[in-house]
Amino acid sequence: MGERSDRIDVQVSVGDKVVQVRVAGEVDIATVAAFRSALWSAPARPVVQLELSGLRLLSAAGVRTLLAAHLRIRARGGELVLVDPTPVVARVLRATGLHRVMPILEPARVVEAARRPVPADLIGAARRPPAAPDGLVLAA
Repeated sequence: MGERSDRIDVQVSVGDKVVQVRVAGEVDIATVAAFRSALWSAPARPVVQLELSGLRLLSAAGVRTLLAAHLRIRARGGELVLVDPTPVVARVLRATGLHRVMPILEPARVVEAARRPVPADLIGAARRPPAAPDGLVLAA
């Protein structure tokens, strides 16, 4: 199930407890109807995950649609979770305050950070007990 045009691609996958909506391209005044249609047609589930890693643009019309979808899904007892927004979209979410209204998961960045090696001096510092101001070592 999905909506596709030359500027937006929306795919919906339905599971037992989760609906995954993947949106790629641009959500603006010209494409917001397809975006809204996909969100509104998603069946009621406890969680709707909106995958944003392919979204290049989120306009004010898209922000309004996200907020309306959040309220609609919450009224049905569910939760809208935004997943892996691009940096441009993340800035829009912060600027509008939506990052305080709905949960945002950033799995690609978490996995990337987890793969980076931890410097040895940080590992050793975490194991050493803190020193007292007079040079005495405090028991941990």
